[in-house]
Amino acid sequence: MTSKDVVLITGASKGLGRAIARELARRGHPLIINARGASELREAEEELSKFTRVVAIAGDVSEIAEEIAARGLAEFGNIDILINNASDIGPTPMPPLESLEWSALLRLFKVNAVAPLHLIQLVLPRMRVRGRGTIINISSDAGVNAYAGWGGYGASKAALDLLSRVLAVELEGTGVRVHVVDPGDMNTEMHRLAVGSTALSHLPDPSSVAPRILELLEPSGATDSQPVELAVLT
Repeated sequence: MTSKDVVLITGASKGLGRAIARELARRGHPLIINARGASELREAEEELSKFTRVVAIAGDVSEIAEEIAARGLAEFGNIDILINNASDIGPTPMPPLESLEWSALLRLFKVNAVAPLHLIQLVLPRMRVRGRGTIINISSDAGVNAYAGWGGYGASKAALDLLSRVLAVELEGTGVRVHVVDPGDMNTEMHRLAVGSTALSHLPDPSSVAPRILELLEPSGATDSQPVELAVLT
């Protein structure tokens, strides 16, 4: 990874996404940032633009993936690193599977699994041509463990995990690395919404987790043939 590598981050207006974007901006990486909330994304753009060049594209990644990729490529020519961080936890309070609306389940899969793959498909051709690139998919231990109320979200993250593993096998030898990362529990707005509590101050702040995720961007962080799955980074 060099400071010239262009990074696309979804879900970058707050939480872990913004913490990762902040770390990268301070290192001088050009950034393409996306999030649903336009006002929060503007705030992030203003902050990050003090350190680097930033292109901010507001909207639901599951609806505007083509626009995000096209604008990023038009502005910078290449996207060297893709960090699929945007997630949806579904209805809150989080319902048991027996009462989870099928439309809500479809939404979870669309945002948490289909949209990341779609973005990968859009940026991968140029990565292949250049023989280098890194894809980081942010997952969750809910994709592995059975937590009551987390069935829809967890199933969508399990799908993302498997997609990541298959991609890593398919991209072996191309110079493109694929990582799927579970960052562990953090004190974030999404986590507070999920558990219905504001008492999460005992959990790590995303700012303490972001630097450890970025270690994967270094050449020694992993091989290019298999995804790295970190059960808990905190």
